[in-house]
Amino acid sequence: MNLKDYMAFCDQWLAAWTGNRPDYLLSFYSENAYYQDPAYLRGLRGHQEILAYFTKLLAKNPDWRWEREEIFASEKGFILKWRASISGKKIIFGLDIVEVLKDKITRNEVYFDTALLR
Repeated sequence: MNLKDYMAFCDQWLAAWTGNRPDYLLSFYSENAYYQDPAYLRGLRGHQEILAYFTKLLAKNPDWRWEREEIFASEKGFILKWRASISGKKIIFGLDIVEVLKDKITRNEVYFDTALLR
Protein backbone atom coordinates (compact mmCIF):
# COMPACT_ATOMS: atom_id res chain seq x y z
CA MET A 1 0.00 0.00 0.00
CA ASN A 2 1.06 3.56 -0.57
CA LEU A 3 0.13 6.61 1.49
CA LYS A 4 -3.04 7.26 -0.54
CA ASP A 5 -4.15 3.63 -0.01
CA TYR A 6 -3.46 3.90 3.72
CA MET A 7 -5.49 7.10 3.92
CA ALA A 8 -8.51 5.45 2.27
CA PHE A 9 -8.14 2.32 4.42
CA CYS A 10 -7.78 4.44 7.54
CA ASP A 11 -10.91 6.48 6.84
CA GLN A 12 -13.01 3.32 6.35
CA TRP A 13 -11.55 1.74 9.50
CA LEU A 14 -12.14 4.86 11.63
CA ALA A 15 -15.76 5.02 10.44
CA ALA A 16 -16.19 1.41 11.62
CA TRP A 17 -15.61 2.56 15.22
CA THR A 18 -18.97 4.38 15.13
CA GLY A 19 -22.37 2.69 15.36
CA ASN A 20 -21.80 -0.27 17.69
CA ARG A 21 -20.81 -2.77 15.00
CA PRO A 22 -18.03 -4.78 16.68
CA ASP A 23 -18.07 -7.59 14.11
CA TYR A 24 -17.66 -5.10 11.28
CA LEU A 25 -14.83 -3.32 13.10
CA LEU A 26 -13.13 -6.66 13.74
CA SER A 27 -13.23 -7.41 10.00
CA PHE A 28 -10.41 -4.89 9.56
CA TYR A 29 -8.14 -7.01 11.78
CA SER A 30 -6.25 -10.20 10.94
CA GLU A 31 -7.17 -13.40 12.82
CA ASN A 32 -4.11 -13.18 15.07
CA ALA A 33 -3.96 -9.37 15.36
CA TYR A 34 -2.50 -7.65 18.39
CA TYR A 35 -4.46 -4.73 19.90
CA GLN A 36 -3.34 -2.48 22.76
CA ASP A 37 -4.82 0.65 24.29
CA PRO A 38 -4.61 2.34 27.72
CA ALA A 39 -7.22 -0.06 29.13
CA TYR A 40 -5.16 -3.11 28.06
CA LEU A 41 -1.51 -2.16 28.29
CA ARG A 42 -0.47 -5.80 27.93
CA GLY A 43 -2.61 -6.02 24.83
CA LEU A 44 -5.11 -8.44 23.39
CA ARG A 45 -4.31 -11.12 20.82
CA GLY A 46 -6.61 -12.63 18.22
CA HIS A 47 -10.20 -12.17 17.17
CA GLN A 48 -11.74 -13.78 20.25
CA GLU A 49 -10.05 -11.49 22.78
CA ILE A 50 -10.35 -8.38 20.64
CA LEU A 51 -14.02 -8.96 19.80
CA ALA A 52 -14.96 -9.37 23.48
CA TYR A 53 -13.34 -6.00 24.21
CA PHE A 54 -14.74 -4.22 21.13
CA THR A 55 -18.24 -5.49 21.96
CA LYS A 56 -18.16 -3.84 25.40
CA LEU A 57 -16.34 -0.72 24.26
CA LEU A 58 -18.58 0.06 21.30
CA ALA A 59 -21.77 -0.66 23.28
CA LYS A 60 -20.70 2.07 25.73
CA ASN A 61 -19.79 4.52 22.96
CA PRO A 62 -22.06 3.95 19.95
CA ASP A 63 -22.02 7.57 18.79
CA TRP A 64 -18.39 8.51 19.11
CA ARG A 65 -16.61 9.73 15.99
CA TRP A 66 -13.00 9.28 14.93
CA GLU A 67 -11.25 11.42 12.34
CA ARG A 68 -7.83 11.26 10.74
CA GLU A 69 -5.75 14.33 11.49
CA GLU A 70 -2.52 13.20 9.88
CA ILE A 71 -1.04 9.94 8.65
CA PHE A 72 2.55 8.87 8.10
CA ALA A 73 3.45 5.74 6.15
CA SER A 74 5.87 3.41 7.92
CA GLU A 75 7.72 0.28 6.92
CA LYS A 76 4.85 -2.00 8.03
CA GLY A 77 1.84 0.30 7.87
CA PHE A 78 1.19 3.79 9.17
CA ILE A 79 1.21 6.08 12.17
CA LEU A 80 -2.06 7.92 12.65
CA LYS A 81 -2.72 11.16 14.51
CA TRP A 82 -6.45 11.26 15.23
CA ARG A 83 -9.21 13.29 16.84
CA ALA A 84 -12.21 11.70 18.55
CA SER A 85 -15.51 13.21 19.58
CA ILE A 86 -16.97 11.21 22.46
CA SER A 87 -20.67 11.61 23.23
CA GLY A 88 -20.57 14.71 21.06
CA LYS A 89 -18.94 16.56 23.98
CA LYS A 90 -15.35 15.66 24.61
CA ILE A 91 -12.70 16.01 21.98
CA ILE A 92 -9.55 14.01 22.52
CA PHE A 93 -6.45 13.58 20.41
CA GLY A 94 -4.24 10.54 20.14
CA LEU A 95 -1.92 8.44 18.09
CA ASP A 96 -2.08 4.91 16.72
CA ILE A 97 0.69 2.72 15.43
CA VAL A 98 -0.88 0.44 12.83
CA GLU A 99 0.75 -2.45 11.01
CA VAL A 100 -1.06 -3.87 7.97
CA LEU A 101 -0.54 -7.03 5.96
CA LYS A 102 -2.74 -7.95 2.99
CA ASP A 103 -5.32 -5.25 3.83
CA LYS A 104 -5.73 -6.44 7.44
CA ILE A 105 -4.45 -4.82 10.61
CA THR A 106 -1.94 -7.11 12.32
CA ARG A 107 -0.93 -4.70 15.09
CA ASN A 108 -2.75 -1.68 16.53
CA GLU A 109 -1.32 0.27 19.44
CA VAL A 110 -3.42 3.19 20.67
CA TYR A 111 -2.00 6.06 22.73
CA PHE A 112 -3.81 9.03 24.29
CA ASP A 113 -4.08 10.90 27.58
CA THR A 114 -6.78 9.07 29.55
CA ALA A 115 -7.15 12.05 31.92
CA LEU A 116 -9.10 13.75 29.14
CA LEU A 117 -11.90 11.19 29.57
CA ARG A 118 -12.52 12.07 33.21
